[in-house]
Amino acid sequence: MNTDPESTAPVSVDALYAEADDWHVNAGGQTIHAKRIPGRWRTIKWAMASVWLIYLLGPYLRWDGRQAVLFDIPNRQYHLFSVTVLPQDFWMLSLLLLFFAILLAVMTALVGRVWCGFFCFQTVWTDVFTWIEERLEGPPAARRKLDAAPMSREKLKLRAIKHGLWLLIGFLTGFSFVAWFTDAPTLWWTFFTGQANGAAYVTVALFTAGTYVLAGFLREQTCFWLCPYARIQGVMLDRSTIVPTYDERRGEPRGRVKREDEGERTTGDCVDCNQCVAVCPTGVDIRRGQQEGCITCALCLDACDQVMDKVGRPRGLIRYASLDELEGRRTSPLWLRPRVWVYVLILGLSLSGILYGLTSLDPLELRVLHERAPLFVLQSDGSIQNKYTLKILNKTHEPLAVTIRATGHESLTLAGAEQPIATAPGGVTPATVFVRIPRQALEAERQPIVFRIEAERTTGEPAVTERESVFVGPRPRSD
Repeated sequence: MNTDPESTAPVSVDALYAEADDWHVNAGGQTIHAKRIPGRWRTIKWAMASVWLIYLLGPYLRWDGRQAVLFDIPNRQYHLFSVTVLPQDFWMLSLLLLFFAILLAVMTALVGRVWCGFFCFQTVWTDVFTWIEERLEGPPAARRKLDAAPMSREKLKLRAIKHGLWLLIGFLTGFSFVAWFTDAPTLWWTFFTGQANGAAYVTVALFTAGTYVLAGFLREQTCFWLCPYARIQGVMLDRSTIVPTYDERRGEPRGRVKREDEGERTTGDCVDCNQCVAVCPTGVDIRRGQQEGCITCALCLDACDQVMDKVGRPRGLIRYASLDELEGRRTSPLWLRPRVWVYVLILGLSLSGILYGLTSLDPLELRVLHERAPLFVLQSDGSIQNKYTLKILNKTHEPLAVTIRATGHESLTLAGAEQPIATAPGGVTPATVFVRIPRQALEAERQPIVFRIEAERTTGEPAVTERESVFVGPRPRSD
């Protein structure tokens, strides 16, 4: 046996070089024309992608005569159906961001990059763009042939139609984004008559160009090189994460189908047809294990199952499975994993906070500012007077006539609030009032009092809120 390190080293190095040459990652030098085949996961993928119809059609949903969901940034009002959220209630935004961040972490830890494969706007828009491309230019082989062909009238016609449709989708993407921030029907008129805000034109132009370039040209390169989530998700997976996986023990060694008895076959179930690679939108080979380019779209599962059906072998050579399952280790159900319960607890708390905030929003909000100089005034009739500035916030989308009352002392009188205060929708209305208490009736230097504001909405529903303050006077006389 030759044990000389120098004699074995070149052989090992050559093997490494051969592996590196064989391991090919598309860095944008070629366009991937993925094969599209029907199947269960393709159907699920389209169903999940249809969620984005809310983005395109949502601005046109009406509620009580106005846009149902409207982020009115100039007026700092955010309308969600019958709820109006103002900057004072933006603590809910922190909970909402926490909810989606944890939800993304949960999905990745449990089932890999399902966001990328089924929901991500880059994946969905690229899928739509390539579907249009296939309808116009044909299957992958025909598209590759057209790419290599010299420019002709027919090629120019096909490319013009394709790029025109791409630009139209890009425009609708940008226009729909802007429509969430202004009245959508009005935007159609002002935008095409040159009366829209300059920010609207800039935003639509940026979205149009961005969608056109990212979904039409960069495609999978966005997932490879631009998306930070592709880098982050690698550290969020573990041995129990369920992802599309090639069963190497069952599939190897690969071999083409031959006319022989299945009992005499010496190869694995993989027939080396490369259909799993042909349908992959990022061009990776799932048989090489988990890779940065795999977006967990599961299209390779459809391709492999169809081939297994044709050759009469069991499905599941490529399937959703964890590393522990493939290695024959004991796997625990999801509900028995401590990490899942921690994720669920955090999600539940943040979602509960959001729901509580939305359902407990008062239509009126009151702030009470006590006059500091002077703290009190001795009136000619012997009573002590305190001055207050009330800040009344009307959170509804209708004007309200607000009545002000004060309680806390049986001898208290309120001046300056004899008539209801008119408040504008979504705005703060100040009101100055005076509270008087006879000096001889004071029992302490500081007397707690409560201001209460009331109004009736157009629906007949009462709007009421209270705020506690303090009445300041001189030290009571001692007998």
